[in-house]
Amino acid sequence: MTIQTSKLSDPTVRAFVAAVNAHDRDAFMGVLAPGATMADDGTDRDLTDWVDREIFSSNGHLEVDNESNRGRDLVASYRNDTYGEMRTRWHFEVEDDGRISRFETGQA
Repeated sequence: MTIQTSKLSDPTVRAFVAAVNAHDRDAFMGVLAPGATMADDGTDRDLTDWVDREIFSSNGHLEVDNESNRGRDLVASYRNDTYGEMRTRWHFEVEDDGRISRFETGQA
């Protein structure tokens, strides 16, 4: 069963998912801390290049199936125009100022 974005526990993760699904690059970048990093399937990636390719130029969309770790770990169906739909896991490190300093994703 999918969890509605508005019901996600962590407000920062909620804003991240909402920005992805709205294809709102400005809101997405606004939720990230300066110098934020990310990894995909265990390999560090260039964040700007990755989000442009995997989310914004390919119509990325997240449907969260479950959350743990106070809402900072998600299992979700992720789809985009490049790869179709896949089951993914997401982990977020959120700083005291409420911005994401690192996120990691990969196939679940």
